[in-house]
Amino acid sequence: METQRKSSEDDCGGQRGLLHTWKGYSYSVTPEKLLLPRPVLQVALGTRHSVLLVEGGQVYSFGELPWKQSQASETTTPTMESALSGQRVVAVAAGSFHSGAVTEDGDVHMWGDNGAGQCGLSGLSSVPNPTPVALVDSNNGAAQMVPVLELACGEKHTLALSVQREVWAWGSGCQLGLNTNVFPVWKPQKVEFLKGRYVLQVACGASHSLALLHCLGPVDVHRPPVDKCRRCNQLLYTMTDKEDHVIISDSHYCPLAVEQTGDEGRLEAPALVQGLKTSPSEPVLPSHVSSTSDSASPAPVASTENTSDPSDALNSEEEEARLPNGVHPGSTQSRAGAPVVKSSPYPDEQAVKDYLKKLSDNTQADAKTAAGGLHALLPSSNVSSTLNNLVASCASAVGERVASTYEALSLKKMMNFYLPSGASRSDGVAVGDNMAERVREEDSMQGKKSCSTGDIREEEAEGLRRRLSLPGLLSQGRYAVHVLSSSYALLLSPRLLRKAGRPKMRAVALTPMEPGVPEAQEVLPTLQTEVWSWGHGEQGQLGHGDNQARLQPLCIKSLNNKEVVRVAAGAHHSLALTAQSQVFSWGSNSSGQLGHMESPSTVPRLAKLSDGIRVWDASAGERHTLLLADGDCIQPIIYYSGQQVKDGDEERLTKEPHQQDGREEDEERPLGYTQQPVLLPFCMNLGYVSSVFAGGQKCMALSDRNVMGFIASLHELAAAERKFYVKLCNIKSQILRPLLELDTLSSALGQMALGLLQTLAGHFGNLCHMTGQHAASLTASLRRGRDIKSLLILDHSKIFLDCHNDYCSSVGNFQVIGGFHALTKPSLDFFGKSPELLQRLSECSEENPTMADLLVALFYLPTRHLHDYSRLLLKLATCFEVCSSDYQKLQDSCSQFEALTLQLKRKRKEAECTFHFWKSFPGKMTDSLRKPHRRLICESSNKALTLQNAGRFSVNWFILFNDALVHAQFSTHHIFPLATLWVEPISEDDAGLHGLKVITPEETLTLLASSPMEKSKWLRAINQAVDQALTGSGQDAASGGLVLKLEPPISRMASYTFYKDGRLKEATYEGRWLSGKPHGRGVLKWPDGRIYTGTFNNGLEDGFGEFVAPNKILNKNDHYQGQWKDGKMHGLGTYSYTSGEVYDGSFLDGMRHGHGMLRSGKLNTSSPSVFIGQWLQDKKTGYGVFDDITKGEKYMGMWQDHLRQGTGVVVTQFGLYHEGAFKDNKMMGTGILLSEDDTTYEGEFSDDWTLNGKGVLTMANGDYLEGSFNGEWGSGLKVTGSYFKPHLFDSDKDKTRAVKLGCLCVCAEDKWHAVFEECWHQLGCEAPGQGESQRAWDNIAVALTTNRQYIQDSPERLSRSHSKTLESLEVIPQHVGPITMERYHTIRLYLVQACDTPLHPLGRLVETLVAVYRMTYVGVGANRRLLPQAVNEIKSYLSRIFQIVRFLFPDLPEEGGLISEPSTNPQDEKESTSADAPLESPKPSRVVSSSALLLPVLLPRLYPPLFTLYALEKEKEDDVYWECVLRLNKQPDLALLAFLGVQQKFWPVSIPASLTALGEKQQVISSTKDVCFASAVETLQQISTTFTPSDKLQVIQLTFEEITQEVQSLLKLDFLWSMDDLFPVFLYVVLRARIRNLGSEVSLIEDLMDPCVQHGEHGIMFTTLKACYYQIQHEKIT
Repeated sequence: METQRKSSEDDCGGQRGLLHTWKGYSYSVTPEKLLLPRPVLQVALGTRHSVLLVEGGQVYSFGELPWKQSQASETTTPTMESALSGQRVVAVAAGSFHSGAVTEDGDVHMWGDNGAGQCGLSGLSSVPNPTPVALVDSNNGAAQMVPVLELACGEKHTLALSVQREVWAWGSGCQLGLNTNVFPVWKPQKVEFLKGRYVLQVACGASHSLALLHCLGPVDVHRPPVDKCRRCNQLLYTMTDKEDHVIISDSHYCPLAVEQTGDEGRLEAPALVQGLKTSPSEPVLPSHVSSTSDSASPAPVASTENTSDPSDALNSEEEEARLPNGVHPGSTQSRAGAPVVKSSPYPDEQAVKDYLKKLSDNTQADAKTAAGGLHALLPSSNVSSTLNNLVASCASAVGERVASTYEALSLKKMMNFYLPSGASRSDGVAVGDNMAERVREEDSMQGKKSCSTGDIREEEAEGLRRRLSLPGLLSQGRYAVHVLSSSYALLLSPRLLRKAGRPKMRAVALTPMEPGVPEAQEVLPTLQTEVWSWGHGEQGQLGHGDNQARLQPLCIKSLNNKEVVRVAAGAHHSLALTAQSQVFSWGSNSSGQLGHMESPSTVPRLAKLSDGIRVWDASAGERHTLLLADGDCIQPIIYYSGQQVKDGDEERLTKEPHQQDGREEDEERPLGYTQQPVLLPFCMNLGYVSSVFAGGQKCMALSDRNVMGFIASLHELAAAERKFYVKLCNIKSQILRPLLELDTLSSALGQMALGLLQTLAGHFGNLCHMTGQHAASLTASLRRGRDIKSLLILDHSKIFLDCHNDYCSSVGNFQVIGGFHALTKPSLDFFGKSPELLQRLSECSEENPTMADLLVALFYLPTRHLHDYSRLLLKLATCFEVCSSDYQKLQDSCSQFEALTLQLKRKRKEAECTFHFWKSFPGKMTDSLRKPHRRLICESSNKALTLQNAGRFSVNWFILFNDALVHAQFSTHHIFPLATLWVEPISEDDAGLHGLKVITPEETLTLLASSPMEKSKWLRAINQAVDQALTGSGQDAASGGLVLKLEPPISRMASYTFYKDGRLKEATYEGRWLSGKPHGRGVLKWPDGRIYTGTFNNGLEDGFGEFVAPNKILNKNDHYQGQWKDGKMHGLGTYSYTSGEVYDGSFLDGMRHGHGMLRSGKLNTSSPSVFIGQWLQDKKTGYGVFDDITKGEKYMGMWQDHLRQGTGVVVTQFGLYHEGAFKDNKMMGTGILLSEDDTTYEGEFSDDWTLNGKGVLTMANGDYLEGSFNGEWGSGLKVTGSYFKPHLFDSDKDKTRAVKLGCLCVCAEDKWHAVFEECWHQLGCEAPGQGESQRAWDNIAVALTTNRQYIQDSPERLSRSHSKTLESLEVIPQHVGPITMERYHTIRLYLVQACDTPLHPLGRLVETLVAVYRMTYVGVGANRRLLPQAVNEIKSYLSRIFQIVRFLFPDLPEEGGLISEPSTNPQDEKESTSADAPLESPKPSRVVSSSALLLPVLLPRLYPPLFTLYALEKEKEDDVYWECVLRLNKQPDLALLAFLGVQQKFWPVSIPASLTALGEKQQVISSTKDVCFASAVETLQQISTTFTPSDKLQVIQLTFEEITQEVQSLLKLDFLWSMDDLFPVFLYVVLRARIRNLGSEVSLIEDLMDPCVQHGEHGIMFTTLKACYYQIQHEKIT
């Protein structure tokens, strides 16, 4: 052994992970060093064995290992656990007599004593070698292996923390926290009670368990107390208002949190239970259990022999299994033992009855029983405290308030406050009758703040009622109301309540505001933690203020908000280490292991350490505690508290387990022990200790040698952060919080300063919290890795920089408005005339500083810490090679912190200058100009800058702040925000003036500097300030403000409110600017609610924009969306009026002008009237169509000033047709009126439908009246005149009297001028045809790109095909040079695509024309008399569009011109392309016509209304034709062919195979039908699916070809048709094709056919079809 171990002083070998071991704390102790082949990473100590984890993941054991059968059971040299070789172990744990290891995959291996199932392997009493144990989660159906992060082992149980942060347990005893009473639990099970919570760490004592959890919500000392139970979500308090008093009741019972005392768990009568033994080294304790029989004697105590053999533990665990504690508190057990599921959270009636009975039995029990057992006595009176035990979280809310008072009041005060004055207090000795006293003491200390209080005594409640009169109680301040016992309701008068409830403090978030440092929440370790405990509690090791056991995890309320970052458990005591480097301890204190001598030790109390000692690692053994702390030097120091171990004592201790009786605390401790932690003197020789371990009676420490200064620098960084955090916490609790709670604060500071102070406090809280988190993170990395990778400050430096920056800004803001001076008086009142505390905390070195200086120094203190960061990071960097990435990383972070240090220094200086400036500034203006964020840059009080042409006596003072330039005069001042300020130097002229021109949206100032230096200084200062105001930051932190742009951008985003009279007075503009004018996209809002959103140009609305103008009377908005120019609506737009009218069309100078459509009518109807046509200066003037839907009339004609004036046509829904002159909106003058039945009137009119004057009335049968007429049409006419009845033989002559329509209406060429003019304007022409085609193409390109840009902003408008069309239009076709066929086709394709998108001027034109055409001829306009006008209108469109096309392609021949087809001879081609080749050479050519080019584009869109008119016009003829077709189609094929006179040689003999069912040729027989010439019939039927005449003629041609083909195959030779042969065959095909509206088709082709086709082949074929149509109509069937 001696060869293996050496005293640590003389060692130099090995640098990292050195292990030292010792026992006890006397001066003679020297640690021995354990030599291992590799650095040690982690140590776990059992009662008599140790487990070591070394680098590389191997595990070594030494000490007493009785489970190893092969070797000697005791080994002094570490031996490797070979069963784990090949596995990389990442964590080890040791219980009293068993061990565990976790591999990097999260697998668990256990070995050692398994008597209580603690190794999780069934059927073995001990496990000699590490054996895998599986954690299987089968909750979601499929069984899944659960990976584990860490293990903790107790005496008879093991806990595992999974990667999902859930706790699993196995072994025996209530310390498992499982809902079972059957032990041992062999198979790992999840602790369901902690499900859904985030567990950070677990620890095991001998028979209790601890868990560190992340809090569910944000925790703040000052938040209002919780009003709902955290577990069952029921209200904790109820308040009932009764006339003059209020009843507050908090008698809430939570079934989930109730602790079980006595045999409450079992409602059936339990058998007499033997006393139980909890560990081999403990004597059996008498336990009082009363039965339901009337026996009042204590239960007999069974004594078992003391034994150290762990296997015996099983028996005691079996006994324990029969204890009542084995039942889940929330459920009652049925007699069969199956749990009964209850829907209610409250106990049922039976449970309460049993409970009451049991209570009455218990009162007879002897109170003098020994009190140290597992179960505390039940209440000795059962009057009204029946539910006391059930009130579980009664005090949880109360606790949160009282917790903070607990530290403020001393123990004695608390006793006096809570207990009746007559009660005697014993010094923590709880024997016999003093039991109640002790419980009362603990209650008084802890009961009010822990939800796990034992029951609150009835007598105590009575005593409280008696002793605490209300005024006294209320005088206790803000906690008083909450302190009242939860076992009774309290009666208070509302007046007193109001008095008591008046707050003495404001709630200020000093713990971090949630959104404060959001990234930090995820990156840094949490400080918002809770400690939960469960298991045996007879030594108070659970920390709930009593000695009861807990079957389920329960939160130790007094540790909430204490920022616990680590827990540790000794055999019977527990430790919690906080982020503020304090240690709380509780549990057994038999040897002083708690580090303090206060009692009772059932609640967490602080270990006593001298000031400045910051503990950062702690470990607990059987009866001792080790603490690792920061001292004065960088090297860590070790403290020991607990039992002194002397060599001779060791055996004695192992043989005689100490008495853990209640009496023991009174007696002399068996050996030497510490009253408070003592420093181990040898710790300085160990090097840099990174963690300490305690277990059994051993102590161990892991240390590193300081190689290259790296380890020392890491330790220094962590120590500095811990020290800084403690400092910040002290400032928070001793300065900030008391100040914020002062009553006089708001009156001393005023509203604004108070708000800033609260913001400052919030930022301070954030900074403090983040520092605490970082300190915890650094501490953890010291314990674990000790490498650069684990330093969060490198990867997440932004969090630190931002947090410091925000804090410094808030301090500056408070300083600028004179906050620290205003704080002087409240501070003096509070801290007195001698502020030593402030001086100490602020580290102020001045002699006799003022209070304000002290406060400034104190609040700027945190910014000094940034320098520490950069210094220590630089120190770390020097440990690395300069070229390494680690060096680079450290160097970068260092420079970032250094730069921020400089920037914050500059910020502080700016704040101080600004503060002093305000002190000297004239008072009136200070109030309006002083803003917290405003900082002074420079000012011209020394006349350095003056206003040009200022009056002799005027005072002009210019002050430049970081957000505005202020021009102050005698009593007035004007503020120019920097975001909308442009400054430019005026070039030096002969006069030698040093001028600056300052441009703002509404003013331009010329400022004169006193010298060139002043001029450049001000120019630079203003530009710099403007640039910073625009970028929204101070100068770049990284550059330290050295790199500066010469001048800010001339175009920028900014917001501004206009103040001068005019159109924009009080309007606010937000958007882009250029040199003082709105320019680009922006939003302009007027105070009366008008809003313009869109583009601006040089200060005016220009381009596309939306405008909303509210109508106050109707409480709705006018809304315009469209084009603007020079601040007015100009171009295309849509205006929705509040009246419900909508205008869609052109504007000029803010008025409706050009072509537009006005829909009007109530919103709920579908527009009762629509006008579409020409507007002139806001009035209907020119040609327009008005559809009066209510009257059912449509007017198509001329307008002037909103009135019908000139020629026009009116049609009605009843078929009336009128054309003629209109005047003043009435039919007035000559006109023609036709009714549906062809009755016609020609003559004078005086009003709508009113005949007045000479005229002729013609009846449908040809009779007519001639004379003078008077009266309204349709309601009886007065006639003076002659009646004519034409003679029968004159009939032919007179039929020609048919009226000629179309003379008195607007001719097609005069319609829709505005539409075409708009298109010409878009192409850049003043009038049709006047302009340059090149400019037109430029305009087209511009229109496409701007419209496309607009549409891309709202992509939902753009379909895929549309965007493809736009892409193809981007290529402009060649538009100069001779037109060849190829170019002609290119032009045709271009036109098709251009007309496909409304973004192209031609497409827009076509779209508008289609709209107006449909508007005219759909609905009421579908009147057959309008057909000629409809046809003429299309022809007019064609000629006018063709004019535009020829303008764009100037070389296109005019209507009827020729284009030569390209020849196939290459020689010819060469000739034709050469310039001098004669173009007239006789080659095949093509006639250019508007219909060929444009009808294919136009007609498909206009076809429905046009064809409807044709169908109406041809209705009678088509009916006759159709009747004949139906009749003749009843005939079979051969009969029909014969009837039509088709020559027999043309009759098909057989049916083509494709048409027969069998796919073979069949003979045509007499009954065959619909088979002959079937393909030609099918082809002809397609005529109805085409639109343009040329397409229809193509179909006819194909039909002829089909007929010819069939006949040729029949005759087997070529032949030429004669009309006599062809006509009957074609007639047959037409009949069989059954085309319904053939007459309409024929008329349409005839009207719109290309003139050049009429005399060609197509013309003849068309004539044939027409002839067939007439033939069928007049066919007589004999």
